[in-house]
Amino acid sequence: MSAVSTLSTLPAAGSAKDPVNQLDEAQRSATNAAGWIEENWSAWLGIGLRVVLIIVIATVLRTVIRRTITKLIERMNRGAQAVDGTALGGLLVNAERRRQRSEAIGSVLRSVASFLILGTAALMILGIFEINLAPLLASAGVAGVALGFGARNLVTDFLSGVFMILEDQYGVGDSIDAGVASGEVIEVGLRVTKLRGDNGEIWYVRNGEVKRIGNLSQGWATAGVDVTVRSDENLTKVREVLAEVGAEMSKAEPWNERLWGPVEVLGLDAVYLDQMIIKISAKTMPGKALGVERELRWRIKEAFDAAGIRIVGRMVLAAEEDEDGNPAPAVAAPSAYSSATSPQSIAASPIAPPSLSK
Repeated sequence: MSAVSTLSTLPAAGSAKDPVNQLDEAQRSATNAAGWIEENWSAWLGIGLRVVLIIVIATVLRTVIRRTITKLIERMNRGAQAVDGTALGGLLVNAERRRQRSEAIGSVLRSVASFLILGTAALMILGIFEINLAPLLASAGVAGVALGFGARNLVTDFLSGVFMILEDQYGVGDSIDAGVASGEVIEVGLRVTKLRGDNGEIWYVRNGEVKRIGNLSQGWATAGVDVTVRSDENLTKVREVLAEVGAEMSKAEPWNERLWGPVEVLGLDAVYLDQMIIKISAKTMPGKALGVERELRWRIKEAFDAAGIRIVGRMVLAAEEDEDGNPAPAVAAPSAYSSATSPQSIAASPIAPPSLSK
């Protein structure tokens, strides 16, 4: 019985020994972990605090800068709305143009600020973790070169659009000649400018493709009309009629607002054998030169008809007599081909074929 009891107690002793060993190992592991944490907690805590501090500073700085830019843009828009509807606003300021320009500038500035702040914060955080930034920067440089070659047209369009907006070369409502297309600007983007053509078509012009810009809506415009009369007209009378037409148009509505100066008769532009060209010019409101020119031509034609001044291009009747009452100048000279026996008719007649002898 003692042997059996001894044998029965052996497994119990072995089973009690295993948990003790496990507890000892766990205790040693906990002791080592606690020692490692005790040795490195200050370093990890410092790294964490620096990362959190960088993130907080970057977030606050980005928010402050973006709000500042937004308030600046809103102030610009309020300034445009303040003069909208007044005489100054109607002539010189386009509220929609100012709004789009300010919003585009604000969007660019906000994007640039966010990219610079967040990019700098990311690099600083990677530097805290002692990550080698040289391969990353080299890869970014290679990717930038590849993107520059592949999307150079896109980059060119974007940069051109930024400078066009910053320099205020044109805006919504302006009539421009962009070389590749012309018309009224209906939208200005960082990559594409939309134009409304004279026939109603919409042109999408890439900003990078525009080599020159002719803005027809800034400052003032010039209306020029060439009046062509016969060479035998009295120049003094023609000048008086043109001056009277210009004075009446300057007082009539709505041309008194569209004309920013008197209608001037500049004088003879050219003299030919059968006609004379007299040039007329007037300073007008931007974008209104074409309408002023058409109205001037209309009024000049009516005034010339009333004054009996003949305009080149009028058909001369065959029975019209000269100043001495002799109708002979209006009759054409007889033709040499009217007589069958004249040398001209004989030379022009076909040669008869030779007759065959029988």
